[in-house]
Amino acid sequence: MLRILLFVVWLLLSAWLIVWVGEGLFGVDQRQSILPFSGEDTLGAPIIIGVAWGLLLTFGGMLSGLGRRTRVHGETQIGVGTIVEVARTGLTVNDVPQYDLFIRVTPSTAEEFIAQLRMLVDASDLAGLQVGLPVPVRYSLTDQDTVELADLNDPAVRDAMLQWRIERGLIDPRQVRARTSGIAVTASVLEVRPTGRRREGQSELALRVLMAPEGAATWEADTTVFVYPQAIAHLQVGAPIWAFYRREDPQTVAVTIEKEVGR
Repeated sequence: MLRILLFVVWLLLSAWLIVWVGEGLFGVDQRQSILPFSGEDTLGAPIIIGVAWGLLLTFGGMLSGLGRRTRVHGETQIGVGTIVEVARTGLTVNDVPQYDLFIRVTPSTAEEFIAQLRMLVDASDLAGLQVGLPVPVRYSLTDQDTVELADLNDPAVRDAMLQWRIERGLIDPRQVRARTSGIAVTASVLEVRPTGRRREGQSELALRVLMAPEGAATWEADTTVFVYPQAIAHLQVGAPIWAFYRREDPQTVAVTIEKEVGR
C-alpha cells in the first residue's frame, strides 16, 4: 500500500515538473501558470519539488527492493536451475550489493519455468553466480515466481545436483555406479590433459590419478571429468582430490574436487 501511495505521489510530481518545463519553453507569459506553487513569488517551488521527486525515486526503488517477496510459499521441491541473467537492483546493504538472479528451472514432472532469486552477493562470491552456471534451488510447482538457494550440505540436494550432471552427460556413463555408490578415497593428480570436448559450459579433462585409500595399497587409474574453466586450477598435477571406486572395479574411477559431507 505504501509503495502504491509513493508511486502516485511521484507521478503527480512528475506531471508538475513536465508542465513547468513545458511552460518555460513554450509559454508566452512566463508570469502566468496553471500550476499551483508557481510564479514569480514561488521560484523555489520547482527546486523543492525536483528534490522531492528525486528522493521519492530513490526511496521508492529501495522500498521495492526490500519489499519484494524472496521466500518460496507452500510445499517446496528440490531441483537444479541454470542462471540466465544476473542484474544489480541498485540496493546495497553494508557495502554488499543486491542482485536479481533469474533462473531457469526444469522440473522432472512439469514444464520448465524462469524464477527470480533476490539476494545480497559479496564481490568474492559473484564469480560463482555467472550466467550458465547450475545452482541447487528449492521451488514450488504452484508458485513459480520465486526460488530459494538450496543447501549443498543436504544429502537430497547433493543427489539432485549429481542427477543433473548424469542426465546431461557430465559424468561418463561408465563412472555412474562408482560415483553414486562407490567408496570415497583421497587421490592425487598425476597427469592432466584437455580432451577438447565441452558440454554445458564445462571442459573435459583426461586425468591419471593416484588412488590412496587410508591403510591400503595405492594404485593408478585413468579417468575423465567435466569442470568449469575456473575450477581447472584445482586439477593440476599434484593437486589433492577425492575419487570414487567400487571394490570389484578399482580402475573405473570418478573424481570430485571437494569432499562431500557424509561420504
